Amino acid sequence: MKALLSATAFTALALSGTASFAETNLTYMMWGDPPEIAVWEAIVDEFEAANPDIKVKVEVSDWDSYWDKLRVTTVGGNPPDVFAMDAPLYPDWQSRGSLLDLSPYLAKAPETLDGVYPGPLAAYQLSAGTFGLPRDFQTIVLFYNKAMFDAAGVAYPEDSWTLDDLRAAAKKLTIDKDGDGRTDQWGLGTELWDMEPMWGPVVYSYGGAPISEDFKKTTLGDAPAAEAWKFLADFRLNDGSVMSQEDLESYGNDGFLAGVAAMTFSGHWVVPAYSDLGFEWDVAPFPKGPAGRATLVNSAGIVVSASTPNPDAAWKFVQFVISEKGQSKLTELGFAIPVIDKVANSPVFLEQKARGNHQVFLDALAYAHTKPSFRGYEEWSAAVGDTLALVWNGEMSIEDALAEIVPNADAALANNQ
Repeated sequence: MKALLSATAFTALALSGTASFAETNLTYMMWGDPPEIAVWEAIVDEFEAANPDIKVKVEVSDWDSYWDKLRVTTVGGNPPDVFAMDAPLYPDWQSRGSLLDLSPYLAKAPETLDGVYPGPLAAYQLSAGTFGLPRDFQTIVLFYNKAMFDAAGVAYPEDSWTLDDLRAAAKKLTIDKDGDGRTDQWGLGTELWDMEPMWGPVVYSYGGAPISEDFKKTTLGDAPAAEAWKFLADFRLNDGSVMSQEDLESYGNDGFLAGVAAMTFSGHWVVPAYSDLGFEWDVAPFPKGPAGRATLVNSAGIVVSASTPNPDAAWKFVQFVISEKGQSKLTELGFAIPVIDKVANSPVFLEQKARGNHQVFLDALAYAHTKPSFRGYEEWSAAVGDTLALVWNGEMSIEDALAEIVPNADAALANNQ
């Protein structure tokens, strides 16, 4: 805790010339887990050492609480100076006038973007300007429990695996251990509401796409995608080897972490928690589909409030976070992949303390599709995900669902042009 100076002591310091600057205070708000606070405070300590006239307060909340709090503070006219941003939601926040255009700062310091991966960066470069920068990113890969594979006599996933191989293995790994007619171990435990963990990569690997390139038409019902949906529906409903949402929720929304799912699709954000697991696990590329291998890449960004009273100081903090020094420190979290290729391809990331083959996450960039980012994403994704939930629960056929999803999702796009 900083010691408080008495008025007399402060006056003496000022007269002696040692109090030569005024302190600027910033608030940085983000979503995350409690362990992230310590690393971010370490990042702030290094930033403050280089910028002794700027102090940064870090506030961390869980995902849902974060967005609720951010909306309330923004509407109330008291948003944080700097805050985290999910790339798909970025265009909506920019369209509301909530974000500061960083283009003038980048024009004066173009070297800020040296070595930043172009894929994650592109999501933040709008025709109106650049109102944020990628802070870190994620690629989706396959995690598997070696002990469960060994016990079932199933070979580990490898580069040659197809989606059919995945499905066949999941069937063998789905077990009723006590013979009571209820599954105790599932082949795959993956969230199916959002596109990121599984259904997005599967749709792309069949040659389909969730949305047109101009973000004006939902393409989930088009021929290639329709075949992907049939595969997914059969996998979940006919095989019974993919955990239901109810099953996932009963195990804290992570069957792999709970030790009841042999496989899961996820990003690097789970690696720190999985590093403490008592069983051996590894990662493999996303299996190939009929049109080739695909996965998704998504990024967390860092943005500055349009109403911050200290834009220059906020920009300095953003610059530091995506600098080599800031990214190296951030990598210690183990949650994500650094956005600077020099750091990502160094021992700092590849030989970090957290378990796993970290190279697989980087290799995934070669076949990754950027998670779509457009105005109205939140409304669009709800129109898609809420109806898909009925399919995964067995309450609606995939054909009926798509007939409902496409017009509703297109309406969401039209409402946000």
